[in-house]
Amino acid sequence: MNKPANHLKRALLRRVATAAALLLAMAASARAEQTFSFDHTPGKLPKTVVPVSYAIELTPDMTSLALPGVETVEIEVRQPTRQLTLNAVSTTFGDVTLDDGARRAEVTTDAAAQTATLSFAQPLTAGRHRLRIAFTAQINKFGTGLFSVDYPTRDGTKRLISSKLEPADARRIFPCWDEPAFKASFALTVVIPRHLLAVGNMPVTGEQPVGDNLKKVAFAPTPKMSSYLFVLTVGELERVTADAGGVTIGVVTTEGKSAQGRFALDSAVKLLAWYNDYFGVKYPLPKLDLIAVPGGFGGAMENWGGITFFESRLLFDPATNAETARRGIFAIIAHEMAHMWFGDLVTMAWWDNLWLNEGFASWMATKASEQFYPQWQSWLNGYGAKQLAMSLDARRTSHPIQQPIADHSEAVTAFDAITYSKGQALIRMLENYLGEQAFRDGIRKYMAAHAYGNSTTADLWRALESAAGKTITGVAASFTEQDGVPLVVAKTDCDGAAQRLTLRQDRFVIAPLGTDAAPLPARSWQIPVAIGPVGGKPFDEILLQGSAEMAAGGCGDAIKVNLGDIGYFRVEYGPKNRGALLSALPRMQVNDRLNVVADSWALVQAGRAEPATYFALLDALDPADHRAVWDQVISSLAALNRLSRDRAELPAIQAYARAKLRPVLDRVGWDGAGSADDDTALLRASLISTLGDLGDATVVAEAKRRFAAFLEDPSALPTALRDAVTHVVGVTADRAAYDRLLALARKSTVTNERLRYYYAAASARDPELARATLALTLTSELPDTIVPGIISTVASTGEQPQLAWDFVRQNFETLLAKQGPNFRDGFVPNFMTNFTDPAHATELAAFAPSHSTSGGRVMVARALESIAISGGLVSRVLPAASDWIRVHKP
Repeated sequence: MNKPANHLKRALLRRVATAAALLLAMAASARAEQTFSFDHTPGKLPKTVVPVSYAIELTPDMTSLALPGVETVEIEVRQPTRQLTLNAVSTTFGDVTLDDGARRAEVTTDAAAQTATLSFAQPLTAGRHRLRIAFTAQINKFGTGLFSVDYPTRDGTKRLISSKLEPADARRIFPCWDEPAFKASFALTVVIPRHLLAVGNMPVTGEQPVGDNLKKVAFAPTPKMSSYLFVLTVGELERVTADAGGVTIGVVTTEGKSAQGRFALDSAVKLLAWYNDYFGVKYPLPKLDLIAVPGGFGGAMENWGGITFFESRLLFDPATNAETARRGIFAIIAHEMAHMWFGDLVTMAWWDNLWLNEGFASWMATKASEQFYPQWQSWLNGYGAKQLAMSLDARRTSHPIQQPIADHSEAVTAFDAITYSKGQALIRMLENYLGEQAFRDGIRKYMAAHAYGNSTTADLWRALESAAGKTITGVAASFTEQDGVPLVVAKTDCDGAAQRLTLRQDRFVIAPLGTDAAPLPARSWQIPVAIGPVGGKPFDEILLQGSAEMAAGGCGDAIKVNLGDIGYFRVEYGPKNRGALLSALPRMQVNDRLNVVADSWALVQAGRAEPATYFALLDALDPADHRAVWDQVISSLAALNRLSRDRAELPAIQAYARAKLRPVLDRVGWDGAGSADDDTALLRASLISTLGDLGDATVVAEAKRRFAAFLEDPSALPTALRDAVTHVVGVTADRAAYDRLLALARKSTVTNERLRYYYAAASARDPELARATLALTLTSELPDTIVPGIISTVASTGEQPQLAWDFVRQNFETLLAKQGPNFRDGFVPNFMTNFTDPAHATELAAFAPSHSTSGGRVMVARALESIAISGGLVSRVLPAASDWIRVHKP
């Protein structure tokens, strides 16, 4: 009686899935027609007037931070108008004239909209005109627009200026059409002190003296590009170069540091040749500089021809860097250089397609790492990026990869793990589905068709389908046009000696405990799924739409779904197959074992599995397992430790975590080669840091001993251990140790060293030391770049979240003035996720500054959900975990 009912149920599911897939394919087909159209591109600026080229002269005053300038913009008036509107922020306008002074404009500004409207007495006729604008902008002290950086040297503090304009901050330097669809050429001239070096998008075409101590530096005009890709860096700089097939590659640093750019320079040379071949379109500019900026912003920015990097992300010094730091440096260079094609040569039409830039650059960076350094196992070791994206994508506040963006403040919120890492995971899955060669052929067609222009996601699907001869739009659209994570429920049943596997599609959701909100809407995906027996021959890949059923070997065979962990979905196994997989765990490929461990923890977070199932899985792991597997375990145990911070369960959780991780550290030991190819060095450092946080007395004592030896002789502590050992010393610091850490930070002129010691000091659990660290954030001692991170480090340590929150509220206006608008919109909501209780959620909901922009409101909504989810985990998971630990006494 049950068997026919199950068959009817499966048939119904297949019909529903087929209908849903048909509707999705029809919708995807309609969307595929929505290729780039300038007139229909979203944005705030009218399209009646467009820029063709800018000639900009800037005279930055590096003392007063004033930025006077004048620009001549050749414009195309597409239809007669008396007004034209462009973007400007914190800008004072002087004379604004048209066609060599023949007509003068009246200027009105709208600070909220970040626009300036130029009004003329008579309508402008259709056609080309020359617009001249005299203006004074400002150089910021926070890392937005053109900003200043004060940095320490052996000769005292020095200053440089640099720019960071994505998504919409070119308007802070010069009035412009600051939306990506308004591509134009930019010719820059800058007047600076003679002893300084200026770096822009293009090579310098000439320099001439101006007055006693100044010079005028002129750069060649750029190709057509979006305004956010403009770059200017000025300071006491030096440059080393290499030739790469006729393109000059340069690494630009502050004086005395160019030798530390050698690894970056060598990496860029070989990446350029490989990218030229892969994309089928050669890098079109005559030079490409990698610019190391010792403050102002974190990460890197893909300005065309002049990529800027936070100094510690680009430079490598074997005296202070662990050898494994080469991996991160190579990855970020590969990411930013991929943007020279995806983003710069071909630019998304509006920020709703940001993933075309960031998802592809992230995917390409990992692909490049696999190409040049396969021993790094970058897909395997980079699994955490996809895990973070899936965690966020399982929430109510998720968004599609392609998401509506209302304005510049919302554009900032799109730079998240879903855009980057879900985008990256989707591209990897699609490449695997189409085949590597067909995928590359499609990318080449896309690049050739849209070079120097703008595009949409539909343009990319069309190129890939044309090259591969295989429909992809329905598969891709199901992941880009809707939010959410697919869940594949996999169950095995036996019929005599034969086994059958049933797959059913669902939506994976992580929701707050006991929420009274409406359930999240159902979703339907077209999912490429690889399946096979552990240690056996894989089955043919299927495209799962709703449900499927298939023969699956002999009864009791362990069947693994999502072989290779390439698919973007979670898997929930039935009890029979789950038991078989647990027994087969040692025989799995490491990426499959990692996939099982990660999905098991995610199911606990979602309330679809009990903590006992995850702990049982951990008991089956070998201490000699791969770094990636233990990194996933460390991540989950650190989460439990963080959630239990002020709870009765804390001692049991910490004891369990120490019992799990200490044997792994005992196996790898404290000493090793620490080479760039050594995964063990990275695992060792992670274990030491985590066990220090967990209060492992032996680890703490050994870290202190090694740090004391380092103070006597720096060579006594290998660079591979310095971050971990220093962190443990910081967590357990008394006043004397804290002062030593600050003294080391103040003495160093090396950015990564300074950060190491400042962050270690910020980790101190002593409340008085935490207050001292917070007070430092109001001074000029800390690089402004790290102030948010320092405050967050204080908040995440020990019992300090409330102390740090009180500090932020009391000093909010001062911090906002130092940090800029992103501090208001993003920092406070993210900071509040340190809490798990409704009272602090209420405080965040009532914190007016973070609600002042649409982007800020998005960030607050995400944070409120995160607080509620954490509160649910505290109530549901911690007691169950504590009970299991008490019974099993690991």
